[in-house]
Amino acid sequence: MAAFSNNIRKDHSKTNMSVNEELNEAGEHAKEPFDKMVAVTMAIIAALLAIVSVLGHILSTEELLAQQKANDQWAYYQAKSIRRYNSEIARDLLKAQANEAGAKAEERYTANVDKYEKEGDEIQNEAKHLESESEFKGRQALRLEISEVFLEIGIVFASLAILSKLQVVWWVSMMSAALGVCIAVTAKFIV
Repeated sequence: MAAFSNNIRKDHSKTNMSVNEELNEAGEHAKEPFDKMVAVTMAIIAALLAIVSVLGHILSTEELLAQQKANDQWAYYQAKSIRRYNSEIARDLLKAQANEAGAKAEERYTANVDKYEKEGDEIQNEAKHLESESEFKGRQALRLEISEVFLEIGIVFASLAILSKLQVVWWVSMMSAALGVCIAVTAKFIV
């Protein structure tokens, strides 16, 4: 009977201990819903950050490509200007010759000068258009990069919210992320 009584006491102490453990565990679980909400927030912010980051990289690439195309157009413009100048020199030299063959050649070089001037204006306009497109893409990319900063700050504050268990830090995290999203959305409407 004494052995039975000792077993009951041991079982009772185990029960008391397991109840205390369960209470402690329940206390820990009470904190977990907050942690879960913050973790979900972090995951959403991280997904948004990934999207904004990729869009920013795409716009940066488009900016560089447009600038390269503009540079190519300016080089083409320069080549046309050199051809026009060469035609002007040839025309002037032929004008100095007072014969019939020189007059025909002068007409041809005069036509070349006019053609190169017209093409040069078109090329110059295209180069200016590409430069403005590059600048536009650059402004959009910069806006997305600023957005990335606020989204990253949101992730940092969400991490701090998990560590500190302070709901106000979590709200700061969400506000920073919301500001980042707003800035990213406005990138589409930049003029």
